[in-house]
Amino acid sequence: MNSFYVFSGKKIKRFLYLFAAALLAAGVVYVERGNITVFSESGPSAIYSVPTEKKLIALTFDISWGEKRPEPILKVLEDKKVDKATFFLSSPWSKTHPDIVTSIKDAGFEIGSHGHKHVNYSTLSNEEIRTQISTAHTILTEMTGKAPNLIRMPNGDFDKRVLQVASDLGYKVIQWDTDSLDWKNIGVDNIVKRVTSKAHPGDIVLLHASDSCKQTHEALPLIIDNLRAQGYEFVTVSELISQSSADGTEVRDSAWLDDSLEDAAGM
Repeated sequence: MNSFYVFSGKKIKRFLYLFAAALLAAGVVYVERGNITVFSESGPSAIYSVPTEKKLIALTFDISWGEKRPEPILKVLEDKKVDKATFFLSSPWSKTHPDIVTSIKDAGFEIGSHGHKHVNYSTLSNEEIRTQISTAHTILTEMTGKAPNLIRMPNGDFDKRVLQVASDLGYKVIQWDTDSLDWKNIGVDNIVKRVTSKAHPGDIVLLHASDSCKQTHEALPLIIDNLRAQGYEFVTVSELISQSSADGTEVRDSAWLDDSLEDAAGM
């Protein structure tokens, strides 16, 4: 008996769309293959999330310029009684905003380094990378009274050399598994949806407290309420890392793949 299939134009279009998205995501993986080879147990690695069954999540905030956004964000955290979060501060910004640095410190939040010059460190020589990290280290230590041991590279950019130099200087390189895209000012509802729908145990969430991010302080209360309703507890990045026996091991889980597929497809 002969048989045949009838495909509607709509189904064909959807199939082609998903196929194209998969190809684009594969392209992302291919482009990042140099980084992926870095993430082995034989060498330093970047931390995107931490494997844990506990519903723990780390909110992180990068600050590299401006003075309008940090205080409203600190106020939201205070009002919502969130006393565990990690701030990655660039050292030039910290030098020109000592009062805000003090506020972050006095609130008990963890402070990590966001480097010195806001440039892609993978374009620098090993010695220049060392200088950038060391300069920021000296400034942040003097200003906070505590030497940072976590660093988020400017623009999240790094390669094998950057990871090795950072490790040699006693740093763990911290990335993120959930990007709020608040830096694109995509709208409060969209920022909230991205974070709350992608959150998972052991997640590190990227947020910003620089002046260019105009909607973070409005989205943050909704994010906090939603994550708490889902049963999440807020912790610092260091506390999150301490939950895992795979300390320093990079984890790219399904959330990262979903993100890659979704962003590649423009969904």
